[in-house]
Amino acid sequence: MTKEELCTLAKEAMKKSYSPYSGCTVGAALLAESGKVYLGCNIENASFSPTICAERSAFASAISAGERSFKALAVTGGKNGEIDGAFYPCGVCRQVIREFCADDFPIYVLGKDGIISLRLKDLLPYSFSNEVM
Repeated sequence: MTKEELCTLAKEAMKKSYSPYSGCTVGAALLAESGKVYLGCNIENASFSPTICAERSAFASAISAGERSFKALAVTGGKNGEIDGAFYPCGVCRQVIREFCADDFPIYVLGKDGIISLRLKDLLPYSFSNEVM
């Protein structure tokens, strides 16, 4: 699957967002080694702490299905369903990604100006992982 196809799926997942408080809709598409793609969207809550990001939503779906190995992640988002910038994974999501993926794991961020290709180590240098325990 190409990064463009994965980003298109992330954009589709964005439409399922539940974001009545911020209006920021975010979608993620996680490609597993099995070839299956798991979608996630952000799910807000009036008590902001329980809010779930799209990336963690996708990982939770994949992990619940028994997946443990992943090939790539695409993320996109914006206000009111429109892609209006680059929505990078938050710090909590970066750490969840690191739990299952190595430093060279590809992350594609679809912004209004196109796709930004990164590796997890670009977003989370000096990560905390089971390799340092």
